[in-house]
Amino acid sequence: MRWNCSLRPDWCLRCVIVRPANPSPPVADTAYLAQLAALTAPFGVTHTGVAPATVLTRARTAIDDRLRRGLTDGMQFTFRNPSRSTDPQRAVTDAQSVFVAARPYLLADVARPSGPQARVARYAWADHYAPLRMALRAVAHRLRADGYRAVAFVDDNSLVDRELAYLAGIGWFGKNANLLLPGAGSWFVLGSVVTTASLPQQATPVADGCGACRRCIDVCPTGAIIEPGVIDASRCLAWVLQKPGSIPIELREPVGDRIYGCDDCQEACPPTVRFGPTNRAPEQTAAKAWMSVVAMLRSSDEELLAQWSPWYLADRDPRWIRRNALVVLGNIGDPADAAVQDVVHEYVGHPDSLLREHAEWCARRLGLHAVSS
Repeated sequence: MRWNCSLRPDWCLRCVIVRPANPSPPVADTAYLAQLAALTAPFGVTHTGVAPATVLTRARTAIDDRLRRGLTDGMQFTFRNPSRSTDPQRAVTDAQSVFVAARPYLLADVARPSGPQARVARYAWADHYAPLRMALRAVAHRLRADGYRAVAFVDDNSLVDRELAYLAGIGWFGKNANLLLPGAGSWFVLGSVVTTASLPQQATPVADGCGACRRCIDVCPTGAIIEPGVIDASRCLAWVLQKPGSIPIELREPVGDRIYGCDDCQEACPPTVRFGPTNRAPEQTAAKAWMSVVAMLRSSDEELLAQWSPWYLADRDPRWIRRNALVVLGNIGDPADAAVQDVVHEYVGHPDSLLREHAEWCARRLGLHAVSS
């Protein structure tokens, strides 16, 4: 601010404060967009683009279809409120565009420790959303500093991030419903910034790159990909291992050694297999790729919740962790291992009927009827 005379204001109370008019925001041209993209690079973002801030009509049609056909199996997230999750205007009034970013999450393989170990899906080995969130907050901060309104969304049910990335020209939808980036594959987390800035939208959607390939469909252990791009959540192990309740008996053996998530459809995808190793996450971090099944079953609630803190856990209830661990133990446990025998015996007599049910299945799978009786 400035004063309308040369005197200090405490000397001349008649002075009127004159505030300069707010400067106009900079022109949101391609050079400005490049500056925004450059802000994300230090956080490991490798791909950016811009989508229109209009209703995601295609995504809303797909969500309505899945709900109508009963394919969501109680899954919420962007299914909870389709009118919100498919409309950027609900996130930022008068939004003009959506800045979209993709960050690779593939880390180097981790050797499997000895003993019965449960496998964690690759995206959950480390927190890849944290650096992506910082990258997009930096973009939103710059936009707001320049006079625009902007809000960042990362791992948020407010918006269907894959559809925004598709509209931004970052990738195409594979038959496994994952977004595939040309020359990079699908090991990426996605996020966006909804803004009133009218950023250049020069990209066109990427053409389908799957062709006649159906390896992801054929390799799915439960047949959850019922048609190209359509997943039956009730059979998708990534959801089965997250949702509350009993795991259906016919799905327990296909769970195999998985404790959280499933990577099979991505590990079978030719573009992801071919290009994934060249598009790794930039950081070197301790990856949580394996978890001891026996240790989980012997851990306290507090210890389990601490282990699970970065991940989704329905109602933050550790019984779902123990349920999963019992199924994994039934699939990979050594019935001659005294530690396995002891923990199975303990859970067959557990006061929780759901855990007891899964422990009895585990005992039958391992032939430990005598031990558990």
